Parts: sequence; structure tokens; C-alpha cells
Amino acid sequence: MELEIYNCSIHKPYRLCLGMASANTSWSEEDFSCSICLDVFSSPVTTPCGHNFCRTCITKFWDEQVTYKCPVCNKIFDTKPDPQVNRLLSQLAAQFRTTVRVKEQPCVEPAEVPCDVCTGTQQKAVKSCLVCLMSFCQTHLEPHQRVAVLKGHRLVEPMDRLEDRMCKKHNRLLELFCQTEQVCVCQFCTEIDHKSHLVVPLKEEYEVKTAQLGKIEAEVPQMIQERKQKIKEVKDRVELSNKVADREIAIGGQVFTALIGCVEKCRDEFNQTVQEELKSTEKQAEDLIKELEQEIEDLTNRCSEVKQLSHTKDHLHFLQAFRSLKDPPPTRDWTTVEVRPPSYVGTLRRSLDQLEETLNMEMKKLSDAELKRVQQYEVDVTLDPDTAASNLILSEDGKQVHDGDVKKVLPDNPKRFTKYIYVLTRQSLSSGRSYFEVQVKDKTYWWLGVVRESIDRKGWTTWSPETGYWTLFYNKGVFLFTDNPDVRLPLRAELQKVGVFVDYDGGVVSFYDVEARVHIYSATGCTFSEPLYPVLGPGSRDYKGNNSAHLIISPVNQTD
Repeated sequence: MELEIYNCSIHKPYRLCLGMASANTSWSEEDFSCSICLDVFSSPVTTPCGHNFCRTCITKFWDEQVTYKCPVCNKIFDTKPDPQVNRLLSQLAAQFRTTVRVKEQPCVEPAEVPCDVCTGTQQKAVKSCLVCLMSFCQTHLEPHQRVAVLKGHRLVEPMDRLEDRMCKKHNRLLELFCQTEQVCVCQFCTEIDHKSHLVVPLKEEYEVKTAQLGKIEAEVPQMIQERKQKIKEVKDRVELSNKVADREIAIGGQVFTALIGCVEKCRDEFNQTVQEELKSTEKQAEDLIKELEQEIEDLTNRCSEVKQLSHTKDHLHFLQAFRSLKDPPPTRDWTTVEVRPPSYVGTLRRSLDQLEETLNMEMKKLSDAELKRVQQYEVDVTLDPDTAASNLILSEDGKQVHDGDVKKVLPDNPKRFTKYIYVLTRQSLSSGRSYFEVQVKDKTYWWLGVVRESIDRKGWTTWSPETGYWTLFYNKGVFLFTDNPDVRLPLRAELQKVGVFVDYDGGVVSFYDVEARVHIYSATGCTFSEPLYPVLGPGSRDYKGNNSAHLIISPVNQTD
């Protein structure tokens, strides 16, 4: 038997051969569709009243009902029926699924909602059902216009993803937006769970969010561009770091090569000195041995002569021979003669002193080169009177400060120091590398370096990097880097000018003796998260007027 099957979109018959000897019979697609899901039967079963449904559809339908009835004829059953599989209809539906081939292309535009029932060419949906949670073309909408139980379903304009548009709790369309909890809700939600919340229509919230999205959309390209620029900066910094590293390796290689040569030279000279002293000792021993051997030979000869004479019995001959017996050979008193091993005391020390002298020379060359490099990062800084303690006196150009020994009445300024006799500069250091110099000549007490912007300027505090202080402190015989604990530094004779270098990105603060052109101390591995300010503390004068000299921010002389 052949079935003449009509496609829902083009209404052209297709013949489905069922392999039965009968006349041609025309069948519509509805004959193979479940009246609940409106799709081609899947595992079709027949109810006692003779209607066919998908097993899953009818089982779910009865599970949701209080009474068991047929969805088509509304016949009520006393107990839940156990529908039997309709094998013939199952075979026909299976053949229908696999045999029909629709050659036409889908006729649904991208912006349109397709019919969920069409199995061939999908037609544009004209309505969506909020009960079935499906969309229907004009052809498949017909049962909702004809079947009584389907007429009560709520039809709306076509919508895609209907299941996502329904409230899971009340099975109603999500038509509103709760601004309080920022979720989509249905009308029932506003009367129960969101009763006191601010709720607006979806369209209204859509327009608000669309405006926000437009702002974000405009900001994102700028953010992308900023990050691309940052990538370029990072790459440039890495390239620069490679160049600096190559330069440092070259300089370091020269220094270490010179040091290795010096060490080898000192070693060779030390070995040569030891060998010469050893040879001198060996020569002395050889000379003594030769002299001893000669005395032994002379004594041995005399012993032979004496022995021979002692055997003579002739009195005349004995007396004549005795007269001719030679006098004993001269000999040394060997009791005080000894060969002492060479003393090498001081030999190694002298070699190491020479090595230390050479090393100091190389260190001085290195410090001089290092100082010349950091001096290239000179910054022009001037003192800020708004931060100066009330007894400090600043020069008009903002380059000098000293203790006036009298507290002035000044406006209450949150930036001003009240407990310590300090002053900051107007300029901050917040990136890159910076260097400045301060003259400390003729001062017996001073304090300088850099501090974080956020340090406490009104109370007492501990000076350390943890509290935002990277500073040197000098008071007569005490010279140290302020830390917890403090780092004591060797006193530097005639210290006249201190250079301060800050590598903000590298986390380094270094101090230099400018006149001696040597490095004093470096704080490394620092993390800076806010601007740093140069800070000067000239210290107070004593009753004799000592320490009255000024701290002076000096211009850098790079020709030294």
C-alpha cells in the first residue's frame, strides 16, 4: 500500500509505499501526529476509547491530572489505563519519518521563529502556545482552533526558546523584571515572592540595560587599546632590560676578569715567595752539610794516623813520627748550629692585603661608574613649606633647610609634620628612576631619604620600610639605615654629600657618598604602591649652637 502524504508547508502529496496490496490511499500528516505534542508519533499507544498518543505524552498528561480522561474525547476512566502499544501505527510512523524527503529549502528567515512541528520544510510560526511551550505555523495551529481542549490554551506572538521564557515555579510567561533581585519574574511572582520589590516591564529594563551595554561597548575598545599599549610597554621594557642586562654582564665580565687576573697574579707571587724562601733554606742546609762532611773527612784522616802510630814499638821511630803528627784540624762548635724551617708568617697576609687593595680599586671604579649612571636620572626637587615642621626655616628657592630653634605659629595643615623636624619636597617620585643629592657638610645630626605619601605626619612612629621610610640617619658617632632592626653602617670620614637613587619600578633605594664616589647602602626588593617623597630632617641645634649648618639640595655635577 502507498500512502499519499502532504507536506505542511507546500501541500504537495508524497507517496509512502507500505508494501501492502491495496489501492492508493491518501493520508495527511495529522494521521501520524500525537494530539498532545503535535509531533509524529514516538512509541504510539492506544487508549481504551481508541485514540492514539505517544506513550510519554499520555503518561505525563495523566500524571498531571486529578482524574484520568482522554485528552481528545474527555472520556473519564475509573482507574489509570494501561494503554497497549499500537504496533501497526508505530511501523507506519517510523516509515513516515524515514521515507519522506523534502527537497525544498527552509523558508524561515533568520529573525523569524520556526514552527516546532514541521518535519520537512520549516514554516514560519504564527503563534506560540504557553501551555504546549511550542510554536506553530498556520497549518499546525489548526488543532488549537478546532479541538476543544486546545482552544483553552494561551496563544501569544511567536517566541523562540519558550521553555526558557516560562516561570519554573508558576508556569507563566516571564513578562516582568525585578530590579531589587535583578531577575525576570511572572505576574504571580510579583504577588507572592516579589510583592514589595520594584518591578518593571521587561521592555523598560531592556532599554536601561541596552543603554548600559552601549556604554560598555564604547568602553571596551578603549580598554582593549589600553591593554595593547601596556603590552607594548611591557615588551619595550623587556627589550630594554635585555640591553641593560647585556651591558651589565659585559661590565661585570671585565671586572671579574680583572679580579681573576689579580687573584692569579697574587697566587703566583705568593707561590714564588714561598719557593724562594724554601730554596734559601735548602742552600743553607747544603752548605752546612758540606762543611760537616769536610770536618768528618779531616778527623777520619787524623784518626788513621793516630791509630797507625799507636802500633809502632820502635821508640825512636815513634818519637820522630809523633813530632811530625799534624795538629788537629780546626772544627766548629756545632752545638749552637741548626737549620730552621722558613717562616711564612705574614707572607699570605701581605698577598691578601695586596689583593684587597686591588679589589678596593676595582670596587671604587665600579662605584664610580655606577654613580655616573644613576646621576643621569637627576630630578629637580624643591622643599614644600606646607609640610615643614614649625621650627624649620626654608630658603626662598626651596633648596635649603635648617633648624630655627623657635616654633612659628603656622596654619593647621594636614600635610605638615608636628612631631618630627622634617620637610618633604613638592615633587613626588611615582615611576621610573630618580636621583638627587643633598649636602650634609659640617652637620653633626641629620636624616634624609624617601618616604611614602601616606606616612603619619602627626604622631610618633617607627622608621622602617614597613612603615614607609627608606632613610639614612646620622648622629655624631652613629650612622645607620633605619630599619627594624636598624642596619649599622661604617662611619665615612669627611662625608659631605649624599646621593639618593630610587628605581621605583625595580623596587630599589640606594645611597652614595658623592665626594668619595662610593656606594653606601641599598634597600632592594621593595614594593612601592604609592608616590614617594624625598624627605630632609636637618636635626635640632644643641645649646652650643652645634649642627646649625644647612641641609642643601645640590645640583648634580656629572663631570666628577
